[in-house]
Amino acid sequence: MVKERDEESGQYTQTVSDDELVAFLSEQGGAGTSEVASAFDYKQPTVYRRLKRLEEDDRVISRKIGGSLLWEVDNE
Repeated sequence: MVKERDEESGQYTQTVSDDELVAFLSEQGGAGTSEVASAFDYKQPTVYRRLKRLEEDDRVISRKIGGSLLWEVDNE
């Protein structure tokens, strides 16, 4: 996946929408941070921040399993 920069700010633009991340988690029945990062060719810290923000917006939930987080869509 080619990452593009915004010409004015110099920041990378999002190439994957929040809806795509949520759909991926729903289709997979949940996934770890590294799995999501690998699927979308992102670095783990970037994916973690995005997923954490989605969790704060009540779009996903996380559970600690061993030393990892499992991210899921809350279907309640």
